[in-house]
Formats: sequence, C-alpha cells, structure tokens
Amino acid sequence: MLSACSSNSKEPVIEDVKPEAELYSSAMAKLEGGNYRPAIEDLEAMEARYPYGRYSEQAQLELVYAYYRSSQPAAAKTAAARFIRLHPNHEHVDYAYYLKGLTAFEENKGAFDQYLGTDKAKKDPGAARDSFTDFSTLLSRFPNSEYAADSRVRMVFLRNLLAKHEIHVANYYISRSAWLAAANRAQYVVENYQLTPAVKTALQIMVQAYTELGLLDNADHAQQVLDANFGEHRIVQPMTTEALAADEEITQQRSWFSRLTFGLFD
Repeated sequence: MLSACSSNSKEPVIEDVKPEAELYSSAMAKLEGGNYRPAIEDLEAMEARYPYGRYSEQAQLELVYAYYRSSQPAAAKTAAARFIRLHPNHEHVDYAYYLKGLTAFEENKGAFDQYLGTDKAKKDPGAARDSFTDFSTLLSRFPNSEYAADSRVRMVFLRNLLAKHEIHVANYYISRSAWLAAANRAQYVVENYQLTPAVKTALQIMVQAYTELGLLDNADHAQQVLDANFGEHRIVQPMTTEALAADEEITQQRSWFSRLTFGLFD
C-alpha cells in the first residue's frame, strides 16, 4: 500500500522565478500602462526574491507610487516611511517624502467631494497635519527639490484648512455656550495660524466669547486688534456654520444641478 501511494504521488510544482531585470521591466510597463495592482505584485515579488538586487531600491520607491495610485494610503505611507528609514541619503529620498505627504493630503478626500462641495475643514485634521509635516520636512531638507514648489503651495492650503477646522470647533463651543473653550480655540488660531483667512473670524469669536465671560479688557483688546487689521467689525450675533460656508474659499462653488450631473452641464 505504501508503495502504491508513493508511486501515485504528484511531482512538486517548481515555480518559475523570473530574473530581477525581467520583473522590474514588467512592473515598469504595468505602471506606465496604469495597471497599478499587477505592478504591485511584480514589485512585491522583487522585494521578496531580490532584497539586495540591482533594482531593489528603485523598486521600493516605485512601490510607494503604485500603492498611492491604487488608493492604498496606509500601504503607501508605510512603504514611504520604510524607504526613508532604510535610505535616508538616497538621491531620490525627497520623492519619498513628497509621496508620503501627497498620500496623506488626499487620504480624507472623498470620491464625490468635488461634486458635492464637502467642507474638508470639518473632517478629522489628522491626515492634514501629517501631510503638512511631511511637506515641511521636504522643504527643510531639500529646499531646491523639484517637488518643493508644489509642496509649498499645498502647505498654504493645509494651513488654511487647519485654521478653519479650529474655527468650526470654536463655533461648536459657542453653540453650547462654552465661551472659555471657544475663546481658547480662537486664540490658538490667532497665535498659530497668522495670515490665514480664519484669523479675522477668530478675533470676532474672541470678542464675543470674552464679552459673554465678562472679561471686558480682553474683549476690548481683541476688538482693537480686529479693528487695526480688518477695520470695524463689531460682533452682533454668533458666527454660524452658514456664515462660515458663505466665506468658503476652498470649496468650489457650483449649483446643485451641476453637482448632481457631475459637472457635465456646468
């Protein structure tokens, strides 16, 4: 019986291992064709089979890009952080920082945000902060990088976004009559996000909150700063969410018809 079983056993299948150069060429062709997930398979196979090969470092970098383009933000950020840690002096490490920041920049971006006019400032700011940090590191380490100009523009956008998020939180506290918390949030904007559009609203909130708290000296000081920088802006009513939406400079304004038709008849 043992002899019969052994004679009927199948031969083990030996997987055909492609050479490193062939795997790399295959991955690059798939990347150029927009076939990101098949490219990821080739690049991951290269990492497993040729960890110290001729194309290993470039394959790790291309893998970050492939993860990013295939909408796998967690994998893209992990791969970028790994590349930065293993190759801090690589000639293209600035690209890894850029992709890491770009992935976080778009991580909370919904598929229909551009059509529905979603206010990104109301979302969790964690990804925005991470993106700002990555771009900031890129600019400080590689000020002459080819990705510096785009990173700088995105940082301005993110800074305005983070400031506006604080205003949303302050207005939430106002709606709950938590005047001290609202004043602290507004003061944080004034101190940490100068030159952003949110500073004007933050000063208005400080005037209102300090007045409600009976801290008239603080309210007068905030009003003086507001008048000196933005002219006469006396607070009459709490700043509402609708008022913030009217002052929105980030979200593209479109009619509901345009949004529902995905801009086809814009």
